[in-house]
Amino acid sequence: MRLRNVKNAKEIVEKSAYVVHDSTSHKGKFAEEVFFNNNPIHLEIGMGKGNFLIAMAKKYPHLNFVGVERYESVVCRALEKLEEEHLLNLKILVMDASSLGEVFASEIETIYLNFSDPWPKKRHAKRRLTSLAFLPIYDAICKEEKIIVQKTDNVSLFESSIVSLSIYGYKIEDISLSLADTDKPNCLTEYEAKFMEQGIKINYLYARKK
Repeated sequence: MRLRNVKNAKEIVEKSAYVVHDSTSHKGKFAEEVFFNNNPIHLEIGMGKGNFLIAMAKKYPHLNFVGVERYESVVCRALEKLEEEHLLNLKILVMDASSLGEVFASEIETIYLNFSDPWPKKRHAKRRLTSLAFLPIYDAICKEEKIIVQKTDNVSLFESSIVSLSIYGYKIEDISLSLADTDKPNCLTEYEAKFMEQGIKINYLYARKK
């Protein structure tokens, strides 16, 4: 993805009420102190421009949604879409996923990995969000039962995800090699909408670990 800088991105992010700035101070009590409720927290890692996260927050107002994104310029694009919204169940963290253990402690109900960077080179395999380098982090931040939902157009990433999740003790409870051909409820990411227009098939899995 080509990243375009946004002028004053840091300032825009710092001023937004959707962005949680002191995230580590809420560890273990994120829902109560950030959302002011006890609703389940669903986490999207690599939220991009926010299409999926915003749609999910609107569709499921009884759930709390948190989006994680590394780049402030990308977060700004999501904040532009949120200017006309008033979603009390949506928050954003500007951070690297490797530091999520500093923010949450056994609080996340479901993790969404939508069109993550495939890191195709073998030497970069540990950077994949479904690699054995990240799965222990998810153990620490999720509740006793761990749920991961993945969507990707990259077949190699999908195959490696199935392997690593299975090795780590996840059970793949649902899987599809063409999500558009199923009747599963689905909120689209910006990438997904473009891919579907081009006829590119979307791989999907739902994995659970107790």
